[in-house]
Amino acid sequence: MSDAASTQDINTLAKGGRTNILGFLLRLAARLPFLFIAGRAYGPDIVGRYAIAVLVIEVAALLATLGLKRGLAQALASTDRPHAHVVWDAVMVALVASLLASGVLIAFPQAMYPNSPVMGLERFLPMVVFAVAISDVTLSALAYRHNIGAAVTARAIIEPWTISIAAWGFSYVSTRDGLMMAYVLSMVAALVASVVPFLREYGLPRGWRPRPSEMIALARRNAPLAGADAIEWGTRNVDRFILALMFSPAVVGIYFMAQQVASVPQRLKSSFDPILAPVVTQSLAAGDKASVAKQVRQVGFWITGAQAACLVTFGIPAEGVMGLLGPEFVVGAGAMCILLVAEVLASTGAVCETALVYTARMRNLVISLCILLLQIVLSFVFIYIARAQGWSEGWQAAAPAVALAISLTIGSAIKAILLRRILGASVFRVRPSFFAAIGIAGLVGAAFMSLPPQYEWAELSIGMPAILVTFFYVIIKFGFDAEDRALFRKMPAVEATLPTEEKL
Repeated sequence: MSDAASTQDINTLAKGGRTNILGFLLRLAARLPFLFIAGRAYGPDIVGRYAIAVLVIEVAALLATLGLKRGLAQALASTDRPHAHVVWDAVMVALVASLLASGVLIAFPQAMYPNSPVMGLERFLPMVVFAVAISDVTLSALAYRHNIGAAVTARAIIEPWTISIAAWGFSYVSTRDGLMMAYVLSMVAALVASVVPFLREYGLPRGWRPRPSEMIALARRNAPLAGADAIEWGTRNVDRFILALMFSPAVVGIYFMAQQVASVPQRLKSSFDPILAPVVTQSLAAGDKASVAKQVRQVGFWITGAQAACLVTFGIPAEGVMGLLGPEFVVGAGAMCILLVAEVLASTGAVCETALVYTARMRNLVISLCILLLQIVLSFVFIYIARAQGWSEGWQAAAPAVALAISLTIGSAIKAILLRRILGASVFRVRPSFFAAIGIAGLVGAAFMSLPPQYEWAELSIGMPAILVTFFYVIIKFGFDAEDRALFRKMPAVEATLPTEEKL
């Protein structure tokens, strides 16, 4: 591939990255008020029940997409049929699968509430599965045409702000069902925000008729992707379900809050998938493995940087951050720090998987499954060890976080090595400036944490912004090269000469 084409790929990723960073900031701005409202207005018990119910709903929706969130890009890139027909096939497949998943959960509602009774209309909560699945598929179809703005609007503005405002409003109606009602409303709003631009882009499927044989073939081709998606998602959420089996809803609620704070940048990686997938598939179709490696390195650095920024910003004043959600949640500070470290260590493997699902589907699936099984085993082992040692319930509940950090680190290393062998080029770069930014930002944070008690208010209101600014100043000033700075250029020059790999 020519330098101009390679630069164009980086520019495409940078354009998607700029949009996703905006979406990330918007999502963060909306997510934190939701966590504050949920913690203060509903308490750990209700938050714990909500966390498990949503966990099951989302895995059902993920399975209902049958891997189309990532597989749709490849289907569109390799077809001679009108794209409108292909995407409507995908929508129909997701709709049928989501209806089946909803039916199973309505028949067996205890799967959503393993540690508490089913109350009121909670049995019918799975009816929202179709909204999540259809929204995911339509946004993936839009991303294939590089329309990332729709995903930002739906996922970073409409969905989080709807659930935040609705959770606050419904708290005056019912503190038992308010969170569930807010969740349903936010998913329906996100569906509308996804379908409207989808119809504008692809239109109604003129001349299209459902073809069951082709839909079944589409679902079969994407089965490994669906498995990989489910396993990756399970790796990030099975700890919550294990806690539900071993502890009360209140413990799950505290852990859920810590998890939500720690995993905010991970959503930035998830939102990168739709823009990275088309670029990767197009490079693979052209037989340009070197460009795929460069794309993975580039996005991997951006995502790892965002995770590390979150680590130092939220991890240093962890007790104060959790205390904002309510005094009952302070005990979750340790789990939050462990989860923050886990997200940094997992970043490379998570980005590598975007390429592995197209180059080594089954091997990636087997690796992910083994890592998930390792995580489950370690979680139970660590919990039983903590109980045998007589540790407090708070430390016992942090055991799954330790298991997650260990398993994700192992999985990340294995996937990076595998992708490097497949592509014949490095997919990860270590930059000294990355560690320098963490260290210097950590010193700034330590200075704020050492302030006298009367200045405790400054730890969060001034300290956190200072930590964040310091981290990004150091890493951008001393670690960003021309490709990285494309992330901040509105109109990057396609004909620019790319720098060499050697960069601080």
